[in-house]
Amino acid sequence: MGSNKPAGLWKRAFRGLAGDRDEEDAEVLKDFAQDCGARSITGCHDRELVTLYGTLRTITFSPRGGVPALEGELYDGTGTVKLIWLGRRKIGGIHAGSELIASGRIGVVEGDRVMFNPRYELRPQAAHG
Repeated sequence: MGSNKPAGLWKRAFRGLAGDRDEEDAEVLKDFAQDCGARSITGCHDRELVTLYGTLRTITFSPRGGVPALEGELYDGTGTVKLIWLGRRKIGGIHAGSELIASGRIGVVEGDRVMFNPRYELRPQAAHG
């Protein structure tokens, strides 16, 4: 029993040093997701209609089959899903760091969760820190 206490102390001591900011952000995202009725990304299955909430980690322009496509990686604290807007080069308000609610049919393409042309609602930037 006594050996667990030092391990816990070390973990808490290094939390700030090791950059556990992602863990803190994940907890905040999960709380907001629950408040708006969103599902966790890791709890979603192929071909399901879902509503998700998270932060866009990245946004890239990646044409698919000659069609313009804007791709964003949405992170909700449990996992990621690639949001793909076909026929778009950019969307106002959509950038890395944007928080949004996305709704649509989730799929799996080459092992990655994806959602094509999701309906979305931008959320005001929250002060998490």
